[in-house]
Amino acid sequence: MRAPHSGERKLTELDSVRLRKLTAAGAFPQLADILDDAQLLPSHAIPPDVVTMYARFVIRDLKLQRRQILVVCYPADADPSTGSISVLSPAGMGLIGRTVGALAQWTGPGGEETVAQIEGILFQPEATGDYVT
Repeated sequence: MRAPHSGERKLTELDSVRLRKLTAAGAFPQLADILDDAQLLPSHAIPPDVVTMYARFVIRDLKLQRRQILVVCYPADADPSTGSISVLSPAGMGLIGRTVGALAQWTGPGGEETVAQIEGILFQPEATGDYVT
């Protein structure tokens, strides 16, 4: 029997279904763990302060005291030069499903640890009534 979700992260049911496909055949076990632990909600019920797929949000790197605007997206849409990061990247997995005010932590490609606070949501598809993006 599986333990109940921690509720630390919230995901839409649709995002969960789509992300589960990326974890098929045992790929991306960290993402599978995130999905297992997340509280799943219908798209219309997701709070507007949650980082969902394609939400545009502001983080502040606590070490560098630098702000960035990011979007967590699917791998095919990732373009780090524009702030679009893959949900399969360490940063994407660290941020998806978290709420404004939460701290996210991940290890970058060079082995550096990043701790960032989510400062605000600039755009969230679900908050505008877009439940299928």
